[in-house]
Amino acid sequence: MNARDWLRLLVLSLVWGGTFLFVSLALRGTPGFTLVFLRVALAAAGFWVFIVASGRRMPRDRKLWRQFLVSGLITNAIPFSLITWEQTQVEGGIAAVMNAMTPCFVVLLAHFFTKDEKATVQKAVGVLIGFLGAYVLLSPEIHGGVSMRGLGLIAGLTASVAHAAAGIYGKRFTGLSPIVAATGMLTGAAVWLLPVSLIVDRPWETVQPSLIAAGAVGALGLGTVIAYLLYYRILRSAGATNLMLATLLGPVWAHILGAVVIGERIYATSVAGALIIVIGLAIMDGRVLKRLRGGRPGAGETTVAT
Repeated sequence: MNARDWLRLLVLSLVWGGTFLFVSLALRGTPGFTLVFLRVALAAAGFWVFIVASGRRMPRDRKLWRQFLVSGLITNAIPFSLITWEQTQVEGGIAAVMNAMTPCFVVLLAHFFTKDEKATVQKAVGVLIGFLGAYVLLSPEIHGGVSMRGLGLIAGLTASVAHAAAGIYGKRFTGLSPIVAATGMLTGAAVWLLPVSLIVDRPWETVQPSLIAAGAVGALGLGTVIAYLLYYRILRSAGATNLMLATLLGPVWAHILGAVVIGERIYATSVAGALIIVIGLAIMDGRVLKRLRGGRPGAGETTVAT
């Protein structure tokens, strides 16, 4: 990667990590489903403005829009809702660590549901180590019975499964412009979430307006747009392997920002679990092992990223 790629990578990891801080802040005045709807609706609106301003056109094929609805459900609506509820029970840094499990689930799902991405022994070892890290995080919360914090962590793991499934389902959009695909998925997610927000949250009764919450909601919408743009830019210029680095750095930023800005506690189990998951992801990535063996990572090596 060149210097610009490294800068984009650092910004992307900071945006991903900062998302968890902004969710924590936004939840102080906005109920969960309403928050997720506003997040995806603002991001979708931003992309629609970009589409119009750049002279592009969105496709009108009904089958494609049905696929956008499915993708929006499993890419944004379900996992964002689960993570948002998770953050009502646990700190944002811990939620970010559970989200970093997504590549482990990608390897598992791709092995069983694709023909060209079977798991290697190395990836299988990385997945097992990743699950060990998740267990370290979960064990204090489920010892002696399931707690609300434990359920929150399980919700975070479920969100990672949804994100992994979304990555595999999204392969059908490889012929589309990334901007068009992102616009369609976010619009589909907003369509799903609007009625849920109105029926479950009744936002006209439950929203507690505040500048901090409103600013956090706006930052989430803007951050979602920036993350999509950076993700696809890095994917084109540096490849999926290097995107794994953002997955590793995101939880670090989430812990730092949560602790510094809103005083979130950092638990020994969360640090240990995070380190174990990072080791698992590094083994899946393969470059560290290759350097330890005295070799150089091959240009053709690929891995999974979120």
